[in-house]
Amino acid sequence: MEGPPRNLYGSCPFVEDSFSRLSSQSNIYGLSAVPKPQGGCDLLTATLKGKVICFRYQTLRQKIRPVAKEVQFTYIPVDAEIVSIDAFNKSPPKRGLVVGITFIKDSGDKASPFLNIYCDYEPGSEYNLDSIAQSCLNLELQFTPFQLCHVEVQERGERETIFLLGSHDLQMHLYKENETLHQFEEHPIEFLFPELTNLPSHVLWLDVVNIPGSTRRLTTFGCQNGFVRVAHVDQESKVVLQSWKVQQDGPISTVRLFQLPSNIHRSGGSSAGSCSESGPAFKGNYDLLVTSAIELSVVYRDVLKNGLEDQVILPESDQYDSVLCALVADVDFDGVKEILLGTYGQELLCYKSCVGSVVDPEMMESALASQLHGEFRLLWRRSFQSPLLSMAYIDLTCDGVCELAVESLKGLHILQHSLTKTGSLVMERLRSRVLAVESHGASEKAEDDGQMTGVPGDHLEADQEQPAEYPS
Repeated sequence: MEGPPRNLYGSCPFVEDSFSRLSSQSNIYGLSAVPKPQGGCDLLTATLKGKVICFRYQTLRQKIRPVAKEVQFTYIPVDAEIVSIDAFNKSPPKRGLVVGITFIKDSGDKASPFLNIYCDYEPGSEYNLDSIAQSCLNLELQFTPFQLCHVEVQERGERETIFLLGSHDLQMHLYKENETLHQFEEHPIEFLFPELTNLPSHVLWLDVVNIPGSTRRLTTFGCQNGFVRVAHVDQESKVVLQSWKVQQDGPISTVRLFQLPSNIHRSGGSSAGSCSESGPAFKGNYDLLVTSAIELSVVYRDVLKNGLEDQVILPESDQYDSVLCALVADVDFDGVKEILLGTYGQELLCYKSCVGSVVDPEMMESALASQLHGEFRLLWRRSFQSPLLSMAYIDLTCDGVCELAVESLKGLHILQHSLTKTGSLVMERLRSRVLAVESHGASEKAEDDGQMTGVPGDHLEADQEQPAEYPS
């Protein structure tokens, strides 16, 4: 079925800054942000033929330029096929960058899977990627690895970041640092994640969110057989407080937990597809995005309140072949996050959690009603030359504005916001802030003037009459 004409959509706010062609293709688990201690991020992208490329921006000849460089991670054979990669900075007060890479080595009659964890304990080298790449813990696996991700957990009042690894053996595997031995070790999954036991199928994607101001978390996963589960867990007692599940028809490609302000409203006179907020309030409302290889992508609204009962469809999300990747981020700087979907059909789709300006007055009432029920609309789409595999929205240039990294079958695209539009938005918000400050100042001055005309004024008149009563 052919989609609506492009002129019904808004325009993509990004322009392509650079494209790096890879020596071989990657996959949906092949992109990872590398947080820098001084702020900003680099990117690691892994190819199926055993290469890991670090992408960053550097100042060269007084200009910021993109640089792509291969990192020589040890103990990855030349014939290895990299499956997944992930990186994180250790939770304070610990220091250091940790990189995990899973791969499969062709050993003749059988394939041998491995997990390599890289971490340098030498003072001064904890964040040096080249040094870290030479400090390897090599773990042979008894299963085929899938997604490798990191999660910050709370235990006995302390925070620690650990690795979770999906696999074909219907289990999730947990790797935790043994600080005494300076290495990572596998622990039983029920040790910290009772909600990840007795899995019904291979977990293709996992997402975990710690609920601020509490010891609770939300864990969600999507499986190859279409099974989706969400669990509300107390980390201190290791008790699953609530659990919801749903069975879909096809493999689940991604699941993402996110928050939207609870008071999104329509802003009169706004541009098509935009919405605004007045005093953002989240109130612990968590929505769940679920994307499928063969079905429409959907959002389950406020899972803590509604479980998986309140489902909202992302229109046209099944018209561009399978959705392979997704992220949720505020890409138009209005304080409300958008949903981005990357498809095998070479399209990047952006959805907004509100209905935009409607020209036809007869449509106004129904459109506003749709928005109040939290429906999403396709805001814009952008075409690429090959299928989209993974995405990241991070600050690569360390200027406070995030770039959108899109990994396709042919290479890595870096999309930036238009400097003209971003600059205009900054100036507009600065003017608004100045007006607000001036208005607040005028109000305070008026209040002070009011006080001066009351009781203090009487004292002033008495002071002025004193010379007549007591001449010098």
